[in-house]
Amino acid sequence: MAALPRKEEDMNAQEKYLSWLADPGIDEETKAELRAIEGDEEAIRERFEGDLEFGTGGMRGIMGAGSRRMNVYTVRKATQGLANYILKKGVQAKGVALSYDSRNHSADFAREAALTLCANGIPIYIFPTLHPTPMLSFAVRELGCTAGINITASHNPPEYNGYKAYWDDGAQVTIPDDENIIQEVNAITGFDMVKTISVEEALDKGLYHIIGPEVDDRYFEELKKLIRHPEAIEAEKENIKLVYTPLHGTGLVPATRILKELGFTQVYVVEEQAQPDGSFPTVGYPNPEDPKAFKLALELAKKVDADIIIANDPDADRLGVFLKNGKEYMRLTGNMTGTLLADYEIGGIKDTRGLNEHSIFVSTIVTSNMAGAVARKYGVRFYETLTGFKFICGKLRELEQTEPDVDYLYGFEESFGSSFGPYCRDKDGIAAVMALCEAVCYYKTKGKSLWDALQDLYKEVGYYKDINISKNFPGLEGKDKMAAIMDSLRYNPPKELGGLPVMAMRDYKLKTTKDFATGKEGVTDLPESNVLYFELTDDAWVCVRPSGTEPKIKLYCGVRGETEAEAAAKEQVMVEKLNLLMDSF
Repeated sequence: MAALPRKEEDMNAQEKYLSWLADPGIDEETKAELRAIEGDEEAIRERFEGDLEFGTGGMRGIMGAGSRRMNVYTVRKATQGLANYILKKGVQAKGVALSYDSRNHSADFAREAALTLCANGIPIYIFPTLHPTPMLSFAVRELGCTAGINITASHNPPEYNGYKAYWDDGAQVTIPDDENIIQEVNAITGFDMVKTISVEEALDKGLYHIIGPEVDDRYFEELKKLIRHPEAIEAEKENIKLVYTPLHGTGLVPATRILKELGFTQVYVVEEQAQPDGSFPTVGYPNPEDPKAFKLALELAKKVDADIIIANDPDADRLGVFLKNGKEYMRLTGNMTGTLLADYEIGGIKDTRGLNEHSIFVSTIVTSNMAGAVARKYGVRFYETLTGFKFICGKLRELEQTEPDVDYLYGFEESFGSSFGPYCRDKDGIAAVMALCEAVCYYKTKGKSLWDALQDLYKEVGYYKDINISKNFPGLEGKDKMAAIMDSLRYNPPKELGGLPVMAMRDYKLKTTKDFATGKEGVTDLPESNVLYFELTDDAWVCVRPSGTEPKIKLYCGVRGETEAEAAAKEQVMVEKLNLLMDSF
């Protein structure tokens, strides 16, 4: 491919647009897409003003032609940066594992990433079919690879795709590897610096390997080791009714396989959403956090009188849940699912093999304070990290370096993700399907529903209500608006939020803490991140951060009450006042 100017970042959008049209290495289909926007300055700016950023979580964006879009050229560039870092570290011989989800072009992007690695002499191991994110994490560890690449945009709308990078422990890359990889990607200033070869050449050189079914088999063996009460499954496996939907994603085969192998006989799949389809025709926005995604599943559940409804997102690392309560189906938030599973998993481990001083439970700073209450119930060590499983699992890696006997019990975050053990270093929606079905069986042997178990937990530790508020700031000017809002809250912190006094503040960007009652200042112990955390009275809190993948500011908030009515009243005031605050900017 012909070289672009060495300092591509110095070019304006129009110049970059013309350079793509002139480059003989850009395919004709891409050029045709670009010619269609000739003369449209705004469309050219949207596609070429800057590059699709490769950040600490990889990259994610709208598919299409342009430097700010997901396409084979931006995928190759990202992969060349990763390859350069692997080569500098001298760990290329271990190779890289790759997987992809059901999104349009995911298989193409995975193949192109693989061929760039092979062109750099790095062996690759790629799944022959679409696979969930947790199975990629497992494969990195199982195959002893130095890194992994997963092509997925998780729950984003159909026009998006993404690229996640993993390191040798099976977790997404963390400091310092993530920052070093970003530097390598940013150092690529022209397409002439990016390598690729054909599949045939990669095969001839012995660099291109297809992952065999034995890796899948090993993954399911590890899942079965997570079962806490096999006797409960044995007693109720034929009585439990489950409605399941993969939302056109990767979850169907692994989810139904594990349930079948455990003996569950009444698994009802939403047929309209069973097959992989990157256009997501029945949902549009394939997010299990969105109740609208459950429309077809709820209809089926009412027909078959299901005990539980579960939906995985397209890469099957997260899931959403509805539980039966009498004749109604009750939606669980990510915090409700996470704390319910935390109580079941940690309690089950206590009952079977026991807990000790090395037992840990990990969550994030934007997750319900109820997580800490569950940790205190069992007397286990509890850690909070920044948002994302790269940090949750990164905490496990950090502890393993100084504490060989560390016992990872469970981890979760509010955005519908859970992890169950060190076999996988990312959230695992397939393991969560299994765990929830086991929990339904267990509580049924006790004469309870899973909803009853959640209510019992509230009565024991308090009624927690957790709120997410998002404000969108689209377009190029949206970034400036978001930055101004964060600066205002950072340098002029409010004395009150959501109707409650602010007691303390943590600024994870400046790495500072301040107690407003005493004036005492300190430092944070988490990596730098543009996040503000406000501690309020009555065990309430508000956390504010810009999204890393979407043009929005997210507010995470929580309140606690001794009764459900008290917590609900506090929640209503919190939502009203925070919306007024955000609208005032």
